[in-house]
Amino acid sequence: MAQGPRQAELLGLRWRDLDLDLATLSVSQVLYKRRGICQFKEPKSEHSWRRLGLTPSLTLFLRQYKAKKEKESLVLGKVPNEDDLVFSNADGRAIDPGTLTHNFAKIARRAGLAGTRFHDLRHTFASLMLLAGIHPKVVSEALGDSSVAFTLDTYSHAVPSLQEAAAKRLDEMLEPNLTQTRDVSKMLANAPDLETASGQIRTDDRRFTNSERDVPPCTTA
Repeated sequence: MAQGPRQAELLGLRWRDLDLDLATLSVSQVLYKRRGICQFKEPKSEHSWRRLGLTPSLTLFLRQYKAKKEKESLVLGKVPNEDDLVFSNADGRAIDPGTLTHNFAKIARRAGLAGTRFHDLRHTFASLMLLAGIHPKVVSEALGDSSVAFTLDTYSHAVPSLQEAAAKRLDEMLEPNLTQTRDVSKMLANAPDLETASGQIRTDDRRFTNSERDVPPCTTA
């Protein structure tokens, strides 16, 4: 759920697809099951080929998980290598997609989330990212979708919240300027000795006497 990959992408992930020093994950292989046979293939589209950034907590988990898997391999007399699957059975073989789907459903049911599918983790990732204000293009690229339009159409329920967040942000940006404008207006209103916008001296200034106000303009000979 931290990165929103597809089930097939996770099941095809190898350790060489991970760079735990740079905290990145490259999607370059998927595992599909067709007619009862599991097959490794390349990602289905150019958008599916992508590199994802890993969160610090996920990177730490994967480091610990990798150390555990390597110990298990040594116990079985198998030398670990970078082509090993990240998520596999104890003997290193690929996990059957159907088995993963079935086991996830049981875990979700025990957690009080009956009916939740494994693919819903991907939907949750996308929805949370959009609701957090992450740019739709960034979310679309992380998901490996064909276009930003497809992502927005799929997660249209999150778009109204994006619009509300944008309006709120705009208001926050404008508020300091509006406040400053109001303060300047008040300052001008309370400063009778300042010139008006037309450049003329305020005639309602009580410091001027009536005679001073009634002085006719100068004339030329």
